[in-house]
Amino acid sequence: VAYLVVFHILFVLFVWTYWKSVFTLPIQPGKKFHMSYADQERYENEERPEVQRQILAEIARKLPVYTRTGNGVSIRIMSVAYLVYQLKIFHFSFLSFCRCVLKMDHHCPWVNNCIGFSNYKFFLLFLAYSLLYCLYIAATVFKYLIKYWTVSHEIRFLFRLLSVSWALLTNGRSKFHILFLLFVAIMFFVSLMFLFGYHCWLVSRNRSTL
Repeated sequence: VAYLVVFHILFVLFVWTYWKSVFTLPIQPGKKFHMSYADQERYENEERPEVQRQILAEIARKLPVYTRTGNGVSIRIMSVAYLVYQLKIFHFSFLSFCRCVLKMDHHCPWVNNCIGFSNYKFFLLFLAYSLLYCLYIAATVFKYLIKYWTVSHEIRFLFRLLSVSWALLTNGRSKFHILFLLFVAIMFFVSLMFLFGYHCWLVSRNRSTL
């Protein structure tokens, strides 16, 4: 009963954070960062790069935009969306799907969503609960795997009396299921441990995968 209670608590938290990571839409930058139609025409019709930079500087003067490049401070735009560029805005496009994502970290195929400012917390919790989930399964299954090699002679004799093949118990489906479950849980635990540790390092440095 105790195993089942802990298991379902971890399972519910795991499913809830996965659901939130999948269905929480990424936040897009505010409208104030989008260039007006008049500014777009003025920028496109201008052929001199230095004048284009002046136009961008005028637009971004009242915006919280600060971008540093190798040549110093500069202002940029995204030509697709005519969005005044920030360091924490990334333009994502896939097939016909196209949008700008605030503080985008990466596009995760496991959740089929862009991980950014709005759902990065849920993604990080999803990794944490997945890690605990796999560790818990491996720990509880390992106990029963050990029992296959520590069964007493009396129990073996009882199986023989009941005409139950001992080889079926030790080499049959039940042992295969235990071994397979333990292997998969440990494999995912190791891979998630590195991924979760990497994202914890990114959070501590206020960085993103991009």
